[in-house]
Amino acid sequence: MLEARHVGLSYGATRALSDVSLRIDRGGSVALMGASGSGKSSLLHCLAGVVVPDEGEVVVGGIELTGLSDRDRSRLRLERMGVVFQFGDLVPELTLLENVMLPLQLLGHRSGPARARGLDLLGVLGIAELANSSTGAVSGGQAQRAAVARAMIHEPAMVLADEPTGALDSINAEAILDALVAMTTSTGTTLLVVTHDNLVASHLQTMVTMHDGSILSPAAGAPA
Repeated sequence: MLEARHVGLSYGATRALSDVSLRIDRGGSVALMGASGSGKSSLLHCLAGVVVPDEGEVVVGGIELTGLSDRDRSRLRLERMGVVFQFGDLVPELTLLENVMLPLQLLGHRSGPARARGLDLLGVLGIAELANSSTGAVSGGQAQRAAVARAMIHEPAMVLADEPTGALDSINAEAILDALVAMTTSTGTTLLVVTHDNLVASHLQTMVTMHDGSILSPAAGAPA
């Protein structure tokens, strides 16, 4: 479902990734661990098609991502991926519900069904009563629940989460992670979570550790 093959990436003279190979099977969940600067976020950006690596390949659902144009990578990301960022990154001019609906609207879905789907997900995540609230009027935990709903609304094949609980207290972090894992497990969605927290990693099937741009030990399923 999601595979990096001997990926290398540099930012000027700084080597961010060196010969990184990783495969996540359909429906699998992986915690990508490492200290700040270890390369885990750079790898996530390559897997999402946000950054094109200097060497190697990234394959998403059988499609070689690195050979696509910027426009085609963006379209594939919209259609097949959900992304959750550390601080939610909701659009401040929109309500929570409007933020959640956004992927479906960008894909051309009608507003009525998109709204119903968004309200349903907000209900599952326990914040349906905040649907019409502005992003500035809710707590960090509530905003992050909306970010999870936005990532899942279009039923993506995979969800990539970059430190999704890093800005939250332990109670909210646990609730968000439980919701994210439960929703992806119930739909068979592939899940990759970038984190430095062992407690977060313990919720996922596999842990992969990075250091100085490399995976420390061969990950299960990694290509030779």
